[in-house]
Amino acid sequence: MINLICKSIFSIFLVILSINSFSHHAFTAEFDANAPVNLTGEVIKVEWINPHAWVHLEVEESGKKTTWMVEGGTPNTLIRNGITKQSIKPGTVIVVRGYQSKGKLCLPRCIANGRDVTFPDGRKVFMGSSGTGAPRDGADPRERK
Repeated sequence: MINLICKSIFSIFLVILSINSFSHHAFTAEFDANAPVNLTGEVIKVEWINPHAWVHLEVEESGKKTTWMVEGGTPNTLIRNGITKQSIKPGTVIVVRGYQSKGKLCLPRCIANGRDVTFPDGRKVFMGSSGTGAPRDGADPRERK
């Protein structure tokens, strides 16, 4: 009986792990390589979560403010590239170059995959994920030429 209970618990654990592993997506599943965006806005929130960090920006276009959620690489990747909690605080105005999601409706917010971020001091840092099917656009310094 105990053996059956242990097997059941182990099976449930495996199912939970497999669900988490499928939640990570390829670039082409969610983002459109033919829909580049160049966003200038104030950081309103940063989510340092795995598998991708998210930067929330308030972008003003033609007098209308829109909230954008920009997906970056993992927190560890961002930190290694030079993007830290101190460098991308709420209130900082940044420029993000990336690609819009395939669901182009911006209700209640717009979503994009960020390739690089330019800080107020002019420093430009790669913020994307490599090897996920994102366009080879020269933003990733580790990209093979």
